[in-house]
Amino acid sequence: EETSTTATGGIGVNHDKSYRPRRQDRPQDFLETGAAYGMRADRFRAEKHRFFGRTELVRTDAARVLEIDDPHDLARARALAPLLDAGRPGALPGRADIDAVVLDFDGTQTDDRVLIDSDGREIVAVHRGDGLGIAALRRAELSLLILSTEVNPVVAARAKKLQLPVLHGIDRKDLALKQWCEEQGIAPERVLYVGNDVNDLPCFDLVGWPVAVAGAHDVVRGAARAVTSAPGGGGAIREIAAWLLGPSLQPV
Repeated sequence: EETSTTATGGIGVNHDKSYRPRRQDRPQDFLETGAAYGMRADRFRAEKHRFFGRTELVRTDAARVLEIDDPHDLARARALAPLLDAGRPGALPGRADIDAVVLDFDGTQTDDRVLIDSDGREIVAVHRGDGLGIAALRRAELSLLILSTEVNPVVAARAKKLQLPVLHGIDRKDLALKQWCEEQGIAPERVLYVGNDVNDLPCFDLVGWPVAVAGAHDVVRGAARAVTSAPGGGGAIREIAAWLLGPSLQPV
């Protein structure tokens, strides 16, 4: 049903207010939430509209019926997408899909905040669960790498503690990642790359499994193949390890 508004209230525009059968008793209607059209160009030019010939309807899952007309609708769709996709086969990677995991640092292994002391030293907070997940991935014999644009020594210190190779102070992360894959003999389509901001997008284009953490930039989440429910610095890497190895984080 549709209703128009006036200064004195609402008026139904496509139903009789004196006859209001239950929705399930009415003839079935379809709500168009999007369309794809295939047509002959010559007929389109002749008819000057797209509804010539035969029009076929394709039913979609009612749970996914979201009309996106403004940024608020898009934000709602993005919030719901991980919930709707989580149970779909192939929506999340498993161990058989991945040979390597490459991790951004700031905003991915941290919450993207930096504390600066009076001497100018920078301090970040990390999540112990992420360290547990990374240790499990290492035991599963996955190739691992931290790849960061940051030159801060904290990146190297964290990599040393996690016993991971690190490339930091990198301007073109995609070129460094491509070279690393070649050196390791790893096909990029079998790499899972985790990022949070727009400088990760070139790496997203290179790998088979681009993953954004919750709270990542909207454009990054839109470009990701999967999005964690945990934010950067809040256990997102632990969550990804559970995707690959199972909740117990034991290699399979």
